[in-house]
Amino acid sequence: MSALISAIAEHTEAARFLDWPGDFDLDRADHGEEVHLASGTALEGFAGDGAGGTFFFCGDGGEERPVLYADSEGRAALVAIGLPELLRLLLVAPWWRDCPGFSAAESARAGAEYREDLPDLPLRRDRAAAALGLVLPTEAEVLARLREVVTGAGEEFVLIFTPEGSPYEPLFAG
Repeated sequence: MSALISAIAEHTEAARFLDWPGDFDLDRADHGEEVHLASGTALEGFAGDGAGGTFFFCGDGGEERPVLYADSEGRAALVAIGLPELLRLLLVAPWWRDCPGFSAAESARAGAEYREDLPDLPLRRDRAAAALGLVLPTEAEVLARLREVVTGAGEEFVLIFTPEGSPYEPLFAG
């Protein structure tokens, strides 16, 4: 088990924040359908979200492996290079899926809705980050990095629905 996954399991407050608003649960690692990467690179589901999406490690190794996210609607994208980067994204902009253009305006709108419902969100986020030993970047920095990772992903990260041999659609229109 990786150091950060162990830290999440050990810190209830961090796990709660990641569960919501982060929509990231280590107990939901089963994607529910057979998939593989077009490149043949190893794929390991390690967490999921409440809507049936799955976070996968790509390749061999530990928490430094690239992270691919696949939703339950047949869309997927590489979203982080390593678990620390994914957790920074989930902590800083848990509304990342509501930012298809990776823009500050999208993030501001989505973030305002989250903060309206969760006025203690910044405090809870900061406590979770401290418990996990993560230094947090700005919203602009995490969205810029997300754009870089999503748009820079090559053919090796195309997710295939194995029974039909068909690729998932891109999570973000490019």
